[in-house]
Amino acid sequence: MKKATIELLRELTEANGVPGFEGRVAAIMRAQLRDVADEVCTDGLGSLIARLDGAAERPRVMLAAHMDEIGFMAKLVTDEGYVKFANLGGWWDQVLLGQRVVIETAKGPVRGIIGAKPPHLLSDEDRKKVMAANDMFIDVGAKDRDEACSELGIRAGDPIVPWSPFEVLAGGGDRLLGKGWDDRVGVGLAIEVLQAMQGKQHPNALFAVGTVQEEVGLRGAETSADVVDPDVALVLETGIAGDVPGIKPEESHVKLGGGVAIYVLEGSAIPNLRLRNLAIDICEERGLDYQLTILQRGGTDAGRIHQHARGVPSLVLGVPCRHIHTHAGVIDARDYDTTLKATLALCEALDEQTVASLTD
Repeated sequence: MKKATIELLRELTEANGVPGFEGRVAAIMRAQLRDVADEVCTDGLGSLIARLDGAAERPRVMLAAHMDEIGFMAKLVTDEGYVKFANLGGWWDQVLLGQRVVIETAKGPVRGIIGAKPPHLLSDEDRKKVMAANDMFIDVGAKDRDEACSELGIRAGDPIVPWSPFEVLAGGGDRLLGKGWDDRVGVGLAIEVLQAMQGKQHPNALFAVGTVQEEVGLRGAETSADVVDPDVALVLETGIAGDVPGIKPEESHVKLGGGVAIYVLEGSAIPNLRLRNLAIDICEERGLDYQLTILQRGGTDAGRIHQHARGVPSLVLGVPCRHIHTHAGVIDARDYDTTLKATLALCEALDEQTVASLTD
């Protein structure tokens, strides 16, 4: 992986942007593409849309990646100065306890830790249960509510983000640890596709779209699709890696280092079959490693985009990721590079005749 790509991914993963607060990620995307794209704009919800003109105005190829990450929102501050919170996106309560977070206030960031009643004070029966998020709180070190609110500036509605710095892990340097890979890895891909296609002949108009509020209902995908009016869509995502203890092959056989994950089914959309087959054929012709994957629960931006207007042929491509929807995940740089190559090849192949054939 190029050093510039590693630095781009570092910047993206360390930027904070829970649903409704994606501005910092959008600023990175805008800075990367303002001298590349022919036009950069935003829709009414905040999704960023960068257009790169090609040989023809159509077909319009939408490269969608959501900018938001799962996180929390401050709900109230107790008299003792503890912060109660609401989830933004799908959290498994068991992964929350003991994790460090950052509350972004009008006065600046406030760090804290998620806590709950200690196990020493729980009954034997309660120890066996998963602690519910409603029973947790964030300890920011405040003495009381007045200090938390007046001095630190914490108030209801403040976004709360996991605190997890980016790292290149030992063992060859291919494994990258960071928060929010879902879906900063897709944002990185969308940026790099447009950068790579600048100045090249491509038979379509390319739209790199950083969508908002995917984790709370695929909202930005719907409004940005209205702006782009795509003829075909590639949704750039993560793939759930199953190469960790406890996961059966029938649950997920996707592995880090195994190549791009091509979704043959996900909870909100079935891919266009000819587009799916085109992606497989391209990978086989070019010697690109790929894995076919199914996600029965959850959904992606394809769930809204494929229903736009008369229907949009769509496909989800993913970079395999371990520990998805926790404070930090692990990806393999080789999978990212393979997914980038596959996406570029698809963009070059999606001319007017090919796109028309997807629905003939």
